[in-house]
Amino acid sequence: MNGTVEILFGLFGGLAIFIFGMNEMSSGLKKIAGDRLRKVLKVLTGNPIMGILMGALVTALMQSSSATTVMVIGFVAARLMTLPQAIAVILGANIGTTMTAQLVAFKIGHYAYPITAIGFALMFFAKKTNIKNFGQTIFAFGLLFVGLNLMGDVMKPLANSQQFADLIVRIQDIPILGLLVSSGMTLIVQSSSATIAVLQKLAIAPGPDGGNLIPLAFALPFLFGSNIGTTITAIFASVGAGVSARRAAFAHSIFNILGSVLFMFLITPFSRFVLWITPASADVSRQIANAHTIFNIANTLIWFPFIKYLAKFVSLVIPGEDTVIENTPLYLDSKMLTSPSIAMNLVTQELVRMAELSAQMMDTSKHAFINSDMIAIKKVHEIEDVVDMLQHEIVHYLSKLLSSSTLTEHQSIRLTGLLHIVSDIERIGDYCNNIADSALVKIDNKLPFTEKGTKELTEAFVLVTDMVSETVAALQQYDDSLARNIISREYLVDEMERTLRDAHISRLNHAQCHPHSGLIFIELIHNLERIGDHCKNIAEAILNDIEIVPTDVSEIPPS
Repeated sequence: MNGTVEILFGLFGGLAIFIFGMNEMSSGLKKIAGDRLRKVLKVLTGNPIMGILMGALVTALMQSSSATTVMVIGFVAARLMTLPQAIAVILGANIGTTMTAQLVAFKIGHYAYPITAIGFALMFFAKKTNIKNFGQTIFAFGLLFVGLNLMGDVMKPLANSQQFADLIVRIQDIPILGLLVSSGMTLIVQSSSATIAVLQKLAIAPGPDGGNLIPLAFALPFLFGSNIGTTITAIFASVGAGVSARRAAFAHSIFNILGSVLFMFLITPFSRFVLWITPASADVSRQIANAHTIFNIANTLIWFPFIKYLAKFVSLVIPGEDTVIENTPLYLDSKMLTSPSIAMNLVTQELVRMAELSAQMMDTSKHAFINSDMIAIKKVHEIEDVVDMLQHEIVHYLSKLLSSSTLTEHQSIRLTGLLHIVSDIERIGDYCNNIADSALVKIDNKLPFTEKGTKELTEAFVLVTDMVSETVAALQQYDDSLARNIISREYLVDEMERTLRDAHISRLNHAQCHPHSGLIFIELIHNLERIGDHCKNIAEAILNDIEIVPTDVSEIPPS
């Protein structure tokens, strides 16, 4: 009994180290090249072949098909990628994820500790961020094989057990059982690479008769099952997401499940083919790695001609349309930079759009906190990304306008005002994001709020939400009376913060509310007060001679 417990703890401990190493390696690689990989992935997926190649490359670099799949689902949800493009990339990701099994088969585990030591030294003693990130990647790479070595060591007694060998023989006669076990294990650990790595380590362990415990034909159902289990990550990523994201996740499940089921009927010829192309000197670990790669390449080739039809099918099964926020400027046009007045009118329209998004964040963050809504929290974070992008693009556009045109004194004043406004709108978005983060803390820690405190917060939200909406209207209409009204009302928000802080401190002193809830409450009303300050700043900029000339949006050429 003690021996069994020791084996189980060793197996799961080694698996934990392996998965941790894989996640940390992926994190390190993302820090080194993550943004560049995202840009490449977005740009170079114009046709299915390129999409498959890019999906395989990005996944091989990041060592995680789940990370690529989740990234692609995000691109589809933001309309940066079509559904057929996403399907092609996910097919490629299935090929790229086989790199881990190939690395395991290279017996790098013999050098696990030196690799880990070198990575640790770089990560902890280097001063440059890039070297630290490189060190993290090397350290995690070594850690991955430390976990594998631990699993291999604890499984040796298990492999030598006649009872376990008899169990393997019985399972070998029921391939569907191996498929189900592997699917379940992959679903639990959220990594097909981890499942296959365990399979490789177990396969090369010597059995009671001196030969390999697991032959290739027995390993194949486990390999196919891991491809089914890994689809759960994409499904989780699409929960609460838009229609397009759910379609991408569903397509991923369809081609992985159907491909695995198809190859279950071809175990014998497929295993013969793998053995034929694998050198006779290679062990069963290399055979499994090659089988994994060949299976995913073959599955991709099977589905490649049907990508468009698969996209249509999942669109029929999951009907509807997404309400999508365009993740790109709509009004900025570089051709207008030679006409400063028109260019600044275009900037103003983009600012109005940016302000409307911040107002949407304000309303959604209120709902997220008051109703403890996780989907609303996610929505706030999504809009925040668009607001940040617009700030960057508007500032860049105004900088080009400043360098490419000769501005009058009035235009220079106006341009300065526009720069101030874009900064203030972005800060409103930041504070809304802070509120959403507070909502997440509230949900995760199950923090209670008194009925009185919730009522006060609701009233505070209404006051500030109305102020943000009025600010959007003032910016849109260039209404000086609205601007003056915002400035005159800002003191109400300041007074609200003082009053609510005093009332809450009184409740804390009388032990009427949870201390941690009190900290969240104080932080939240401070965020609301700061939003009021930025609304006032925008109103003052409007009054300081920001002339808004209404322009027909339909006449503006697309940027």
